[in-house]
Amino acid sequence: MFRLVGAGEQRRAEVIDEQGDTVPLPAIPSIGDAEEPIEHRPESSGDGPRRPPFAPILKKVALGLAVCLAAGAGYAGLEYVADAPADPNAPGASQAPPSSPTTPDDAEAGVQRAVAGEAVLQKMTAAVQNEDRAEFLATIDPKAAQFRTSARTIFSNLSLLPLGSFELRYLSDDVGALTPDRQAELGGTQSWLAQVEVSWQLSGYDAKPARETLPVTFVTRGGKTYAASFSERFVAGQRRPVWALGPLDLAKGRNSLVVSLDSESEARSYVSVADRAVEAVTDVWGKRWQQKVVVYLPAKQAQMEAVLGARPNTYTQIAAVTMAELDTPAVGAPVRIVANPKLFEELGKQGRRIVLTHETTHVASTATASPVPLWLAEGFADYVAFSAVPVQDESAAKELFKAIRAGHVPKTLPTPEAFAASAKELPEAYESAWLACRMIAERDGEDKLVQFYRAVHASRTSTGLADAFKNVLGTTEAEFVDEWQKYLERLAGA
Repeated sequence: MFRLVGAGEQRRAEVIDEQGDTVPLPAIPSIGDAEEPIEHRPESSGDGPRRPPFAPILKKVALGLAVCLAAGAGYAGLEYVADAPADPNAPGASQAPPSSPTTPDDAEAGVQRAVAGEAVLQKMTAAVQNEDRAEFLATIDPKAAQFRTSARTIFSNLSLLPLGSFELRYLSDDVGALTPDRQAELGGTQSWLAQVEVSWQLSGYDAKPARETLPVTFVTRGGKTYAASFSERFVAGQRRPVWALGPLDLAKGRNSLVVSLDSESEARSYVSVADRAVEAVTDVWGKRWQQKVVVYLPAKQAQMEAVLGARPNTYTQIAAVTMAELDTPAVGAPVRIVANPKLFEELGKQGRRIVLTHETTHVASTATASPVPLWLAEGFADYVAFSAVPVQDESAAKELFKAIRAGHVPKTLPTPEAFAASAKELPEAYESAWLACRMIAERDGEDKLVQFYRAVHASRTSTGLADAFKNVLGTTEAEFVDEWQKYLERLAGA
């Protein structure tokens, strides 16, 4: 997490990436009191939106506000999550109701609900695909005035995005999820809450569709079923599509797409920075990646938390987050960089470039689905960022040099635990990882550093790192650490 640091330029960050396993996020209190640009509040008496037990693949980068920069990571797939989740049983959690025996009548009623709900979803899907606003609005409950306003915005947003595909699919429902008061408010002959899979693909940017699970309230009245809400009963970890949070503006660059909940002028100010980040990363990583990035620009903190499925106030000091927009981890998932506009404004041009270049490096190197160790993933991203925007060693490695001059030379390459947000020597971990990668580039050349990273990334065995040290760098990890320690001492003047 980025924290306030002293003057000068410094990099320090926290990344959370999930590589293969889904890790439940903490139970989160309702954000009903936070700003909800589309529906402002869930359409119920007292229940705020909640989020589902899907942990997003994400990388958080927090910036010190004194110009400064930090970059780092903690991978949930490595059994360590920086900024560890709170107790899932904490107050405010949306708990699944206890299961009860299902009778044949219950099963038949469930099938009928699924058929009715799926029919609505298919009409909505066709309306989006055919750009038919009237048909889309015909699926919305005529008595849900607030949601009809939201639906107009959602349709406009979907029409604005360069959609290559869009699908809605009925997954399951829970007849007991709506309170009696809410059911009475909805009226009709029946109403229920269903979980719906929504997928969409941005043409020219996504190799595979983004997928999320969305709670949709249905109501049947006059023999016809409608959608009555997209914002009811979110549970812990459930993310919200950016297009469901408020009016969007888009700005397209040569290599980037900025999707803004703020304003078109604000979106355009990010395009040039994102384009330069793509170019800088390609100069080092090479052209063997899509060379495109998608940046989400929320207008407010609550929107950023909604996109990421995070606890309120989680990102107060976070400048940017890289996430895979998928409910469960998978290689090839669409990856987004989610920016915190307020902190980016305070960073200035140099800080923004460093952060976006760091994040874009993770996009290019598919860090959200990679077996590379943390020190290599974060050290390499910092190496690319600081190659694009040079920073004096004394500023970028301030805490590490201070420790070395006090006689505390790192004994090993940084471990996963060293990258936890609560780790005492967090800055030193990031700084030493960066300098490990820089040493490889200085000793063997930048191409060898990239080759080393690619070799570890492509490995499918537990000896991948050792094999890369031997086959690419012609050394062992022990020999490398010994040389790296001397390199650090020399740089620190110890």
